Amino acid sequence: MIICKSADEIRLMQKAAEIVAEVLLQLEKNLKPGMQTSHLDNIAEEMIIKRGAIPAFKGYMGKLSKRPYPSTICISINEEVVHGIPGKRIIREGDLVSVDVGVKYKGFFGDSARSFKVGDVGKTKERLYNATLDALNISIDKCYIGNHLSDISNAIETRASRDNFSVVKDFVGHGIGKKMHEEPQILNYGPPGQGPVLKRGMVLAIEPMINAGLSDVRILDDGWTVVTADRKCSCHFEDTIAITEKGPLILTRI
Repeated sequence: MIICKSADEIRLMQKAAEIVAEVLLQLEKNLKPGMQTSHLDNIAEEMIIKRGAIPAFKGYMGKLSKRPYPSTICISINEEVVHGIPGKRIIREGDLVSVDVGVKYKGFFGDSARSFKVGDVGKTKERLYNATLDALNISIDKCYIGNHLSDISNAIETRASRDNFSVVKDFVGHGIGKKMHEEPQILNYGPPGQGPVLKRGMVLAIEPMINAGLSDVRILDDGWTVVTADRKCSCHFEDTIAITEKGPLILTRI
């Protein structure tokens, strides 16, 4: 069942989403070559707690992992698609770094991801970055009352295909509210005009995950980190969107 939120609930969700957006902006300022990914995780956790929120990912039990997620944020670099665990890995010049942040604030969740280019990333990563960000924005433009859920999915796949990139099919976007992951699942592929009709009060976490190579992915032995099967680069963006009478309200941008 897709849960539609009231105006008051969306306002609370916007507060959670604003914390996420602030954290991502601060991490972007701090990210530099030579840094261990764990340093960014420490910055994020301190910020989230200072703002009266709770790190949503830390201790989270996923359906595919037998162990709780150990960190506050996810940091995925180059061939890592999503759910990379911060640690001793060094960020280097030329890396494409995806950072995913989730918080719980007064009973509601906010969730967003950004990819960051570290210096000169080369032509392929540059095109992949632009295509993924573009896919996010184009898919958000489909978030109007009366459209179908698969209109979002189709917009992402269409944009990826334009540059001969592939979309990840094993992981999806999702509804969000009092739980981090609610119905509906939002595929990054498929034909338009199918699935649930978008209604006022739906809140969706839309997250294109686009690969430079094939769509196939693998999960590493840590039980969390998802990588491309062919080890080619991947890119990930995510925003939390509320469906309103005036159109899409992007909660995770400030």
